[in-house]
Amino acid sequence: MGGDVGNSDVERTAADKLGITAGMAVQEIGHDDDVDQDLLDTVIARSGQELSPEDSDDVVDAVLLWWREDDGDLVDALMDARTRLDSGGSIWVLTPKAGRDNHVEPSDILEAAPTAGLTQTSSISVSKDWSGSRLVSPKTQRAARR
Repeated sequence: MGGDVGNSDVERTAADKLGITAGMAVQEIGHDDDVDQDLLDTVIARSGQELSPEDSDDVVDAVLLWWREDDGDLVDALMDARTRLDSGGSIWVLTPKAGRDNHVEPSDILEAAPTAGLTQTSSISVSKDWSGSRLVSPKTQRAARR
């Protein structure tokens, strides 16, 4: 195995897990005091750009949606986030892990996604306190939006 390949596996950052690459436009929604700043720093470093603010109308490649149990209607939030998303982009719903304050049940995300016109493709641990669920438009909708 080449040296570089082995090292990149060991040092896989949260930005890598989220599929963030150089030049990607990333929007953050739901920022509060409890977010993982280290995660945000790795996303900014990897993309090479500041995060697009929540009130921006710019089209983005990815949305980081911090979501907690008491944040309201997840379907509404997903539909709002989706309006700014490039046709091939993804929404990462970032939720407190089980046992943490304001934990969101994975089933809540699975139920909300199709209502918002999205499909869940994966769930990962993005930090000590946060999990991430990747949502995308179904392939048939992505093709129609192009």
